[in-house]
Amino acid sequence: MIQSLFDRGDAARVFAVDHIADLVRQMKRFLIYNRGILNNIYGDVFTVPEAYIGKAGAKVMSLQDPSKKMSKSDENPNGSIYLMDDPDTIIRKFKRAVTDSEACVRYSEEQPGIKNLIDIYCACTGKTAQETEREFDQKGYGDFKLAVGEAVVSVLKPLQERFADLSKNKDYIDGVIKGNAEKAQYFSNKTLRKVQKKVGFPEKIR
Repeated sequence: MIQSLFDRGDAARVFAVDHIADLVRQMKRFLIYNRGILNNIYGDVFTVPEAYIGKAGAKVMSLQDPSKKMSKSDENPNGSIYLMDDPDTIIRKFKRAVTDSEACVRYSEEQPGIKNLIDIYCACTGKTAQETEREFDQKGYGDFKLAVGEAVVSVLKPLQERFADLSKNKDYIDGVIKGNAEKAQYFSNKTLRKVQKKVGFPEKIR
């Protein structure tokens, strides 16, 4: 059983890096399950992971089909926002976002399209759903969609500018990659030796 865990590429990657604090929702259960196996058998081997999941925007839905998660594999390019989308593209996608005929900005399960846009707006501005409802009371969907798009553009702008700057400095990027690779190698080897000792591998293999 233990050997099969080490044979799996996904499990090996999780075991190799033992200092992960912020985990995405999809990986949380997998990490807890796999680390729990060895911890239950051999004692305190791995740090028990704690997930950090923001209250607003933890789950973002497609702009074209709010019943599905926003995904890079969405066949409809208007359904997803990409980190490197230019401002005009982002605004255009939000203007085309699917809503409803209620004409009321309300955080309700009965209005999944608007609820999704409110979640995105709150994640970008730090406002609550109730504050957003009051802000856009008596305003149309056009005004709201534009505001959401502008909020996303504002959040992504520093990242895009930093990306552009770093893209011009290949030596710096190579240095960061090398330095982080060395750190990851150190911690992964340290963790791997600890696991092998707990499992009972001979010293020469370690």
